[in-house]
Amino acid sequence: MSQLRMPALFLGHGNPMNALEENRYTAAWRHAGETLPRPRAIVAVSAHWYTRGTAVTAMSSPRTIHDFGGFPQALFDTRYPAPGSPELAQQLVEQLAPVAVTLDHEWGFDHGSWGVLIKMYPQADIPVVQLSIDGTKPAAFHFEMGQKLAALRDQGVMIVASGNVVHNLRKVRWGGGDEVYPWASRFEQFVRDNLEVQSDAASHPLVNFMTHPDAALANPTPEHYLPLLYVLGARQPDDAITLPVEGMEMGAISMLSVQAG
Repeated sequence: MSQLRMPALFLGHGNPMNALEENRYTAAWRHAGETLPRPRAIVAVSAHWYTRGTAVTAMSSPRTIHDFGGFPQALFDTRYPAPGSPELAQQLVEQLAPVAVTLDHEWGFDHGSWGVLIKMYPQADIPVVQLSIDGTKPAAFHFEMGQKLAALRDQGVMIVASGNVVHNLRKVRWGGGDEVYPWASRFEQFVRDNLEVQSDAASHPLVNFMTHPDAALANPTPEHYLPLLYVLGARQPDDAITLPVEGMEMGAISMLSVQAG
């Protein structure tokens, strides 16, 4: 029997408290876990492991990292004890060559990965490896990394990338409310309008996102945007693009999620 192709997901993770709360975003993540084909393993790409060089978690039992502050103790007490996969980590070293990938034994799962996976697969019974984002590389590099990961999808491996396509903490409306900054809406619409584009890294509008006039406000730093490029790079020509959930929080955080396949 042929192996089902796993989807590639970009999930807008937003507030770390989503790990504890139930809302329409977490409901969509849970629904994905309940209805998508069950993967044999997951490669997670999180905005919160932003490194010099590329690394992959290679331990058998990765730790849960609480990389935030000022939240209730219950969030710090939360653990996501999914197993790692040293075998899959080694496969990534080979798959991503000639990019040098370090087998990491220190990191673990940061909240960008476990905060969404705890809703998708609350039993924490699927092996997960986390791949870092090399912050020294241009956007095209990350799209091309996604292209190299694509073959894993036909081997039962799901790609789950996590960030936010609009992420400006300096402009968030901490008091809440529904008013969205016009620049945030415009940039998110630009992303939506170009998700279906199939091209190489050099010409893809979403790889060249910094040419958009609102890009610098929408993403003062790129780490929350770049995970999307891994999913777009891993997209196959016959993959449909769907949006499992969308929304804008505090005026400046896009919760748009994107599924390929």
